[in-house]
Amino acid sequence: MRCFILMVFTFSTFWVTGQTAALPAQPKLIVGIVVDQMSYEFLYRYSDVYSDNGFKKLLRDGFSCENTNFNYIPTYTGPGHASIYTGSVPAINGIVSNDWFNENTNSYTYVVDDKDVRIIGADTTGGQMSPKNMLTTTVTDMLQLSNQQQSIVIGIALKDRGAILPAGHTADAAYWYDGRVNAWVTSSYYMDTLPKWVQTINAEKQAQNYMNKYWNLFLPASAYKSSTADSVPWETIYIGEESNEFPHYMLFNGNSESIKATPFGNTMTTSLAQAAIKNENMGKDNITDFLCVSYSSTDYVGHAYGPHSMEVEDTYLRLDRDIASFLTYLETTVGKGNFMVFLTADHGVSPTPQYMQSLNIPAGTTTEGEMVAKMNTILQNKLGEGPWIKAYTNQQIYLNDSLLNKKGLEKKYIFNLMHNDMLKIDGVSYFLLIEDLSGSTLNADVKELVINGIYPKRSGDIQLLYDPYWFEAYRASGTTHGSHFSYDTHVPLLFYGWKIKAGETHRDIGITDIAPTISALLRISEPNGCVGNVITEIIK
Repeated sequence: MRCFILMVFTFSTFWVTGQTAALPAQPKLIVGIVVDQMSYEFLYRYSDVYSDNGFKKLLRDGFSCENTNFNYIPTYTGPGHASIYTGSVPAINGIVSNDWFNENTNSYTYVVDDKDVRIIGADTTGGQMSPKNMLTTTVTDMLQLSNQQQSIVIGIALKDRGAILPAGHTADAAYWYDGRVNAWVTSSYYMDTLPKWVQTINAEKQAQNYMNKYWNLFLPASAYKSSTADSVPWETIYIGEESNEFPHYMLFNGNSESIKATPFGNTMTTSLAQAAIKNENMGKDNITDFLCVSYSSTDYVGHAYGPHSMEVEDTYLRLDRDIASFLTYLETTVGKGNFMVFLTADHGVSPTPQYMQSLNIPAGTTTEGEMVAKMNTILQNKLGEGPWIKAYTNQQIYLNDSLLNKKGLEKKYIFNLMHNDMLKIDGVSYFLLIEDLSGSTLNADVKELVINGIYPKRSGDIQLLYDPYWFEAYRASGTTHGSHFSYDTHVPLLFYGWKIKAGETHRDIGITDIAPTISALLRISEPNGCVGNVITEIIK
């Protein structure tokens, strides 16, 4: 009996050692996947319609951090991508929103705006984009710094900010889709000419081939058990359509921007990602390359129809097939054990308020315009003609400093004048003076999220928070995100591939923990603004 046990032990040790020895010292390729607007529960809500080789494969054979949350507000796309890859928060990396008010220029700044560069891949205005507004390095930057930029680093997304921010300051390229010119483009920050392989893909006119057709359900309607009825009043009716139910006609009138609001935008993204690996020879040597892929269509579809719609369910089951195809491609071209994938999201999503109301759950919407009008009325009734407010965005008020200085008034005085009246407005839960949050009765955990989202040079003077399932809508239907509530902060986080053992943890993980964990796996320095911690379960 003792001999038998010894023999099994010896064989097991040899097998494990042999397997470990077969793995490269570092992964040949890391693929970071960010799904735009993916709540944690989507991993499980749609499991009945997922294939075995997409999300289920990542869960079955990878490591899942089941309680991963964002640790700041606002939970938007730009800050989300920046936080994932910098291991930092807006208070440090400066990406406080998708756009913010610039008090020096009295104008709004888009998160990746850069007037010193030009678009590459199209003869048009716009597309002047780069990562220059991000103040800290990314894990992709640190990889490049660790080996004198011998790694190949590329970012790909339909959205410019989803491609640019993850790839970092030292990237070889970032590509995004411009439907106005029906092409994948980049900017002169990265190159002067679009690579031949990207030009070839643009010549294939993938978006046009999908459009002027119908978006039908992938499965029989009876299979969509996790969704509401197909046609409900809180879903958007697109221009050119007569209803919000399937099938949806994808009209191409020379402009393919609307492809982004269909699952086929994700399929196009997968196609470009695979082409980048092939044509740039990524994962072909012992120097780690990094491909940052963001799936943006889930966000466009989610905004229009809400997270309980058949459209969102159909988009996710199609994305599941795209991811399955992508994983198979990686195994075939880079090789099993030679690559590592992580998958997460840049934020979650709120249920559609009208749907919640139909279930007698408190919810509601307002608009930026309505809020500005109410705030101006309060101040004008107490102080006279303004304008007392210079700008309002991201639920933050930028007071008119010039007028306040002229009148000899302090910001705290203005805040106190407004406070009680603002709290009488339906849906408003807190009205906070940013420079004096210590005096607030706000829950300590939520207060930390607010503080982590404030970068003084780009943030406003007063922060407004809403009740659960309340938000500022820009249309009467659909939904959005951005709050401190778990439906917006709780997202999936999966690691798979090179040296990753199957398992899961339910302890609290911050979104800022991703970058230091990858840094530890690669044995390189963390990004310079990193505040996250290594997820030790993965390292062990």
